Amino acid sequence: MDSGPEPDLPELFLRTAKRIRRNQMTRLAPLGLTPGQARALRFLGHAPEPLRMAELAERLGIVPRSATTVVDALESAGLATRTPDPGNRRSTLVTPTDAGTAVLERMARARREAAAEVFATLSPGQRDTLRELLAALDAAGA
Repeated sequence: MDSGPEPDLPELFLRTAKRIRRNQMTRLAPLGLTPGQARALRFLGHAPEPLRMAELAERLGIVPRSATTVVDALESAGLATRTPDPGNRRSTLVTPTDAGTAVLERMARARREAAAEVFATLSPGQRDTLRELLAALDAAGA
């Protein structure tokens, strides 16, 4: 009995990425963050200096008003703080709090655990090969 054509490489890649994301979201659910809030917190936590609200909105690919809503939620949860920008009185800077940094560490752990669960079926050699291939694709797109 024919089950139809086998999925092609992009389809397999997307399915795997979705599995990792679902596993990650399950692990992040206890934190009470939406995916958008988690993404914003990652940008804030990995920025070398505080981000202006407009910069955060641009990095997230959303309008500034939507960024305000996201930061409002992060601030209410005690994960981020806003301060006036000393270089531009019309701008506000956003930084993660200590609690936000701790959540970022939990998020990174959840991402690693979610990926490890999916990749556990591969041998160490297969994981190394996959890592090399994905690194090559990543470098080519940079």
